[in-house]
Amino acid sequence: METRTKVAAAQMEPRILDKARNTERCLDVLRAAAGEGARLVVFPECALTGYCFTSRSEAEPVMDTVPGEATERLGEACARLGVYAVVGLLERHGEQRYNSAVLVGPEGLIGSYRKVHLPYLGIDRFLDPGDRPFQVLETAAGRIGLNICYDTLFPEAARTLALLGADIIVLPTNWPRGRGRVPQHIVPARAIENRVHYVATDRVGVERGVTFIGTSKIVEATGETLAVGSQDQEEMLYAELDLTLARQKRVVMTPGEFEYDTVADRRPGFYGELCR
Repeated sequence: METRTKVAAAQMEPRILDKARNTERCLDVLRAAAGEGARLVVFPECALTGYCFTSRSEAEPVMDTVPGEATERLGEACARLGVYAVVGLLERHGEQRYNSAVLVGPEGLIGSYRKVHLPYLGIDRFLDPGDRPFQVLETAAGRIGLNICYDTLFPEAARTLALLGADIIVLPTNWPRGRGRVPQHIVPARAIENRVHYVATDRVGVERGVTFIGTSKIVEATGETLAVGSQDQEEMLYAELDLTLARQKRVVMTPGEFEYDTVADRRPGFYGELCR
């Protein structure tokens, strides 16, 4: 496994109900990012479908199975380009419907995540909550944990991924106007409190009257912001991450005088109320 990974946040504007166009756009962006040396490219939540649906049935035509057509095409591109991609989509599984993200690489589909925490907003109003535990997926570009949008407001989600060994937490997201404090404050907090790298990729544009705020962000495990997007433009953000920073949880400010470790210094016996 590499110890340094160049990551890209693909801030873009999906078009609702136009999966064919959105897929081609993702593939174009993936090629461009690979050309810039990126090893991991993170796309927004619902990048293949759009988000502001008025019913479950309206979204049905652009949903996909996992694995399925979308993961197959993404996998073929990742194999050609030697990159990994995290892409948001809507998943059909039996009678259930999920807001999902897939991790695809040169070896094909590596894993997927179903959004656990659902706000009363857009398509999430009509979907089923994620039904699988959080997991960290091993890749040549690092150990990657997935959350989606609203999940970041629940610190337990990122903490669980950190305890499972994540080097990088990726967050495909659709932040609407009024949520600017999340990229401003919460994303850096999740990085620094867990000593993990954090890549949050938002969309831009207006969809059915909802304005999305961009402000995608790549934050180092130290809490330092390495790249931040504009509020209204499609663009690519790049940063190189030192994975050893996320694996060295003990921070030594002054040897023997000021040291801390937000994993080893936990006191789980006092946290029982979290599970009630």
